[in-house]
Amino acid sequence: MASLFTKIINREIPAHIVAENDNCLAFLDIMPLTKGHVLIIPKKEIDYIFDVDDRLLAELMSFSKQVAAKIKVAFPCKKVGISVVGLEVPHAHIHLIPLNNISDMDFSKPKLQLSNEELALIARKIKEA
Repeated sequence: MASLFTKIINREIPAHIVAENDNCLAFLDIMPLTKGHVLIIPKKEIDYIFDVDDRLLAELMSFSKQVAAKIKVAFPCKKVGISVVGLEVPHAHIHLIPLNNISDMDFSKPKLQLSNEELALIARKIKEA
């Protein structure tokens, strides 16, 4: 059965996509830690980040760097943090999170509850950055 993220790639379920190329996709986390929290995934369904082949892993990082630059413009912050946890969805993914302090990347804190309209506005701000 296809992962949730594969269904997003295949446009079977909606997502707020902020960037895409032939091998990578970036979209908003619908339960973000901060506004501007983006997930970067390979379009190829691979569960564990360290099972991604070296070429694609390098492309994911380069793609993440490009998206992080847009996040930093759209949501001014000290840095854009990067995290790979991989327990939530069986599809390798990278979290990009605008940071002003270390607690902005605390996955145990309550997630933001944003409306679809607010998520669409956030996605537009990142795309236009």
